[in-house]
Amino acid sequence: MESPFSIFGSSARLGPFEQRLLRALWSHGSATVRELLADGSIRQAYTTVMTTLDRLYKKGLLDRVAEGRAFRYTPRQTASELQRVAAIEGIRQLLGSSDASSLPLSYLVEALSAHDAQLLDELQLLVERKRRELQSNEASKQIDARQDHDRVRGRR
Repeated sequence: MESPFSIFGSSARLGPFEQRLLRALWSHGSATVRELLADGSIRQAYTTVMTTLDRLYKKGLLDRVAEGRAFRYTPRQTASELQRVAAIEGIRQLLGSSDASSLPLSYLVEALSAHDAQLLDELQLLVERKRRELQSNEASKQIDARQDHDRVRGRR
């Protein structure tokens, strides 16, 4: 199965080693390069790990704080949060990839039905819920605009 981190947008495009380091950090919570190397699951050179963590930091995926002469790295997002961001970015790219706006949507429906037909029902429920939310927000904006208009005209 292809990882969601490597298939979408530039900020989420991660190589296999970057993905491994992120998974290790998620399991540790936070760690220094030495701590990541100490458990034996990462076998690359210290400088390779250090450079890759710095790259992940510069991509905005990690926070770091100085700890002696080293840095302690902490993921900025959970795995599910990063997957959500990557999926949203991928879908935005898909929607922007065609002049016919309904064509990418048909790809999404096709992929959902090939994966699990029940997902189409879930998609329909999500669309209906979002539509109600947007309608409610629009109605609230109209009420606020009327109240602002009345206040300006001194009708209160």
